[in-house]
Amino acid sequence: MTNQTSQSVVKGALILTLAGLVSKILSAGYRVPLQNITGDLGFYIYQQVYPILGMALILSLYGFPAAISKLVSELREEKEFLSFPSFYLPVFGWLMGICGLIFVIGFTQAPGIAAVMGDEKLIPSLRSAFFVFLLVPFVSLFRGVFQGMNQMKPTAVSQVVDQLIRVSVIIVTAVLVVKFDHMYAVGIGASVASFLGACGGLGVLLFFVKRQSIWKNKRWNSSVSYIQTILFYGLFICLNYTLLLSLQLVDSFSLVPGLLKAGEGLEAARVLKGVFDRGQPLIQLGTVLASSIALALIPSVTRKRFEKDPDEVKKYMYTSTKVSLLIALGATAGLIVLFPEINQLFFQNTEGTSALRILMIVIVFASVSLTTSSVLQGLGYIRHTAVLILIAIGLKAIGNYWLIPHLELHGAAVASIMAVTFVLGGNVVLLGKEFPLNEWMTMPWLSITGALTGMILLLISFRGLGEKVMTYGRVSLLVYTLSLTAFGAIVYFLLLLILGAFTRKELEPMPFYNTLQRLLPKGLKP
Repeated sequence: MTNQTSQSVVKGALILTLAGLVSKILSAGYRVPLQNITGDLGFYIYQQVYPILGMALILSLYGFPAAISKLVSELREEKEFLSFPSFYLPVFGWLMGICGLIFVIGFTQAPGIAAVMGDEKLIPSLRSAFFVFLLVPFVSLFRGVFQGMNQMKPTAVSQVVDQLIRVSVIIVTAVLVVKFDHMYAVGIGASVASFLGACGGLGVLLFFVKRQSIWKNKRWNSSVSYIQTILFYGLFICLNYTLLLSLQLVDSFSLVPGLLKAGEGLEAARVLKGVFDRGQPLIQLGTVLASSIALALIPSVTRKRFEKDPDEVKKYMYTSTKVSLLIALGATAGLIVLFPEINQLFFQNTEGTSALRILMIVIVFASVSLTTSSVLQGLGYIRHTAVLILIAIGLKAIGNYWLIPHLELHGAAVASIMAVTFVLGGNVVLLGKEFPLNEWMTMPWLSITGALTGMILLLISFRGLGEKVMTYGRVSLLVYTLSLTAFGAIVYFLLLLILGAFTRKELEPMPFYNTLQRLLPKGLKP
């Protein structure tokens, strides 16, 4: 790979990382006003449908485009152009065949799915959700082609436009649903929003297609297997991005039935599911930086680069995992301590605080799992990490089945922690084949523990003030929470520096390096 090509890959990765960051913030942020507008029951209805819509989004954004990008890269080494009859038509045919099958099965089996979920009123919402899969082939094909040509801008712009349209339509739908008192239309509105968002993303991609020629009508033969790459590589890649979404899907099927076994009434169980789902946007925000690090890692950690310069790649793997861990630990500790105030601020009451505090632990394991999975993916362990996620889904389902009837929402939270812990443990074992496990012991655990302890003690000392502020209204609570969050983050970072959690080399890319390095303890290694 030439230096110019390498820079182009890094630039493309940064563009996708930024787009992914913006999209994830939008995706997590709109759920707070959605819950405020529709209440916990409306939020429950939306969250029952969301995993299906999320699967379609991941297929169109990560799974199939990654597979098609791989095909394009391989074909361009053999051919000078992409053939419309020999590449576009057969690839689109396979994509439509897969997505069409998902649509037909989902649409026809919606009554059965709703029955398992314990709510037959969800049938129209579930049926409408599967329509989104019919647009996945169009969006995936063009995104994959552009990415295979190392043109990341079309994918990035289409992703952001998709999310903006989706979020706007969902919020408008929520207002109309409450106004006309048709609460279960929230699910249909979410599906319409996703469909229109995908149409907007497709429009952006077609705009870029018109500006350049990306195919010719000549036929040719190729030894590259389309279906094998699309079906296996695409779905394995997709699985690697569905850890948190899969846990939500399991909860959609098992949480309400489990609560009914625990003795809750049907309406109470639905509302409690909505309360539990409050944790999802907070987990997503807590892991968003780790997800972005993971996206940026894919072009940077490859098998060829690892074999060429193993020490440099190992150092990069270690630093990325360490940064992800530090961010996740700080976010988790802060959310757990301040959760009563955050719950009141975002969701207008403190229902479910104890269970949601437990659920926040997922952030730590999920964040590091995302980063380590990305490293393993770059090293070629795509199938291994996908299998780990499939097993984790099974563990989550078993955990929900056994724990929810006894512990209710607390049981669902513990089951989620069990699943993400398993994935992280499996990733660490796989990394042990390339990266000695004893290297992880060099993490500055004492420094990290000291910094976390200092931040937690600071936040706890202000808890009494927070309880008083909650009685003064939402604006006062917002100012208090944001101020204390920022203060806690600054103290945490400064303690990490003072206690020697960072090396000088790790600090070099940071702004104000000359000032920050003065806070490091004397005698610290470079």
